[in-house]
Amino acid sequence: MTAASMASMTWGVLILAFLFAFALGALLQASRFCTMGAISDWVLMQDGTRLRQWAVAAAFSILGFASMHSAGWISPANTIYASPKLLWLSALVGGFSFGVGMVLASGCSSQTLVRLGGGNLKSLIVLLVMAVFALATWRGLLGVWRVNTLETVFAPAQGLGFAGEFWAQRSGRSVPVASAASAACAAGLLLLWAGRDRHFRWSAAMWGGVGVGLLVTAMWWLTGVFGHVQEHPETLEDFYVATASGRMESFSFTSPMAQWLDAVLYFSDGSKKLSVGMVSALGVLLGSFALALIRGTFRWESFTHRQDLLRHVAGGALMGMGGVTAMGCTIGQGLSGVSTLSFMSILTLLSIGLGSWACLKWQLLRA
Repeated sequence: MTAASMASMTWGVLILAFLFAFALGALLQASRFCTMGAISDWVLMQDGTRLRQWAVAAAFSILGFASMHSAGWISPANTIYASPKLLWLSALVGGFSFGVGMVLASGCSSQTLVRLGGGNLKSLIVLLVMAVFALATWRGLLGVWRVNTLETVFAPAQGLGFAGEFWAQRSGRSVPVASAASAACAAGLLLLWAGRDRHFRWSAAMWGGVGVGLLVTAMWWLTGVFGHVQEHPETLEDFYVATASGRMESFSFTSPMAQWLDAVLYFSDGSKKLSVGMVSALGVLLGSFALALIRGTFRWESFTHRQDLLRHVAGGALMGMGGVTAMGCTIGQGLSGVSTLSFMSILTLLSIGLGSWACLKWQLLRA
């Protein structure tokens, strides 16, 4: 591959990533898909519709990733979730912080982009604060604290990285076979639970979940298959085009906000490049905006009092710090990571759920 063809492939990956994200932004708004909303519906109103919608999305993303893995197209070992260390304390602290933050900010990273696309100026403040704290936790003062404290506590990830590896070691099966069996079991249980509600079956909410799961799978295909270069023209190493990590990536929306802020603040150094995550964040925002205009639902909305502002600022700060610490948000870890059956992703998702549940209960007590 020549440098010119590499540049052409890079633009192809970025354009397709934007289009997939544009579709995701429109779908998230149309279907009201929101992890925080799903948890709050369950806790406050005992309504499991959006939680079942999330389960369907997770099931389809798991099946999609496993299908490509079984076909030999991709491997979880080449994703950003593969690591020799299981950073369980980072997952617990970061996930819990993110869960509390998304309740205070009235939505997770992706939902904040969707709400901004619909005219919600509160979300603009949340995104700016989240980007500042994400950048500080990634490369700044909080990053030094993160590396020197939280990341010093870990377990060796051999056999604890992904469910497929875990079962392969204990069953004597090959990793692809064990991964396929684990994925079928996990997705089957999720679909079985979601389908128990006969009103949910074949509803618009269910199809929204299917669409989100398929788009997560499409991003894995884009970065892991279409954008995979076996020999970089300069380094001659395996390479994944236009990803910030140099590995396979799917949707994630906290770190990309830090990347946008970093690119804007230090644009003149000439080293900043667009990544799949950055164009995905922009695509979700514009997809939501386009649908809001088409449906006539675009409305400007702002803060009504100081307490509301302070609550959203605190939520943005906790999401920025927590999302980077835990290596992902409700989409980055909760769907993209869970689709690989990464144990850290599952642990992070549980921590996010616990943090949001605790914050919702605290708000109920205050009320």
